[in-house]
Amino acid sequence: MQLEARARAAISQALRRLGVDCPADLPLERPRPEFGDLSTRVAFPLSRQLGRPPQEIASELAAALQGHLDFAAVKAVGGFLNLQFTPAALHEVLQEILRQGGDYGRQDLGRGRHLQVEFVSSNPTGPLTVGHGRQAALGDVIAALFSELGWRVTREYYLNDEGKQIDLLAQSLWARYRQALGEEAAIPEGGYQGDYLIPIGEELAQGWGDRYPQFDEAARVAFRKAAVGRMMRLIEEDLEAFGVRFDVWTREGDLHRRGLVRETLEELRRRGATYEKEGAVWLRSTDYGLSRDPVLIRSDGTPTYLMVDIAYHVDKFRRGFVKVIDVQGADHAEEQQQVKLALRLLGLPEGFLEYCVHQFVTLKGREGLERMSTRAGHFIRLGDLIRELGRDVVRYFMVRRKPESHLVFDYELAKKTSMDNPVYYVQYAHTRIASIFREAGKSATRDALGVTGVDLSLLTDPNELALIKELDRFPEVIVQASRFAPHLLCEYLEGIAALFHPYYARVRILGQGEATPARLALLLGVQLVLKRGLAILGVSAPKEM
Repeated sequence: MQLEARARAAISQALRRLGVDCPADLPLERPRPEFGDLSTRVAFPLSRQLGRPPQEIASELAAALQGHLDFAAVKAVGGFLNLQFTPAALHEVLQEILRQGGDYGRQDLGRGRHLQVEFVSSNPTGPLTVGHGRQAALGDVIAALFSELGWRVTREYYLNDEGKQIDLLAQSLWARYRQALGEEAAIPEGGYQGDYLIPIGEELAQGWGDRYPQFDEAARVAFRKAAVGRMMRLIEEDLEAFGVRFDVWTREGDLHRRGLVRETLEELRRRGATYEKEGAVWLRSTDYGLSRDPVLIRSDGTPTYLMVDIAYHVDKFRRGFVKVIDVQGADHAEEQQQVKLALRLLGLPEGFLEYCVHQFVTLKGREGLERMSTRAGHFIRLGDLIRELGRDVVRYFMVRRKPESHLVFDYELAKKTSMDNPVYYVQYAHTRIASIFREAGKSATRDALGVTGVDLSLLTDPNELALIKELDRFPEVIVQASRFAPHLLCEYLEGIAALFHPYYARVRILGQGEATPARLALLLGVQLVLKRGLAILGVSAPKEM
């Protein structure tokens, strides 16, 4: 964002010379290339302030900026002020990028404040599916983006190890256990049909023998523990394969044992946010514009998932997080509104909780695909997809489309090791640069290249200057992508690769006299940004492919 900073400083100085204060939120945008490198519509708000036409103000600004060392051209068009930078200004931008090195793009917007990202949080009733993969990739990349922006980020997994679904899982596993002992035992209605419980049932049959002939209370406790433990082992295996690691694992059962659910309910009651009807406790949501009042405590005295979720977020606040982000599917939209309302009624700060909402995944082109259902046993395990395609491809494809759009995961495209595959396309740009450095007999470091003494004025090719302009955008893209839009980082890296590949094919780098060190310095900048961007996505930057 060095170009924006230079433009702001120059425009602010020009406005002062015209006797006008520069707006604190000076608007700058990147127009189509034919209009320049940056454009501002500052003349429009000033027109209302000064009572003069925008074009007249823009023309005066353009005249005041003529001859500025940073600008090759300054034009007033229709009230807009369009700026084109000189090659010398761009060379200074590249020099600063190389000076910052591995820190380039890092910012201190978070100022070390604590932020939590909760994601995946799949109930331990089965392995992670392809659908969970999208949430795992989104959550992990969003956490990485906020870390780049100076936040102290905690990645958290919420483990729902209580309730009816866990009881159904336990009874389903007990049935597989009895089947392994040669008996006929039916999966309970609403239970879990998946074959993934069969080997676990066989293992328990070998270890326990006929210890649990009936699904009584003792069996319920034993099989709940066995089922959750083994499901978590499968989940952790797939997360490890996906390169996702959590800092904190919170169990629902702990919230109950600490009395936090009961305490949160009492505080809601004290604030007049609940009422009782038909033996149940309800949240007064319709009083605040929501479509219905949800149940918090059922008539049998057990808390609903919503009640526990509210208590869980109170716990997050008490742990000192100033902001929390939950990555969830679009099917939870109503519950998200209810949780936000409850937290507001409990006095938590506005904006404490934000949701990154994503749509679902359809896997296209893989044989044997069926409608996914963990309960019915129809799903493709995330770990299997990673083993078939590799971590890099699966992670990249899962975040390449904006979260609020349905993701069609193109299996056949993901299998390709050609420039058609966007992951390969970006990684190959990094690999090509690494091969040039190997050929030059130099390591890809600033000191080895001696870039501080390189004459960058020899970078005059339009494609070289276009690459520098794109490299300058990297810090800005990190900020934009952190707004729950990691696909923008993918688009940006693919754009860098789209500029680099034709340049590599057309322009010789080595053996070009004084031009070679300058071009190597440019390639070092490109390689640096590609590596940094891929690292944020959790994707490798190979030196050979």
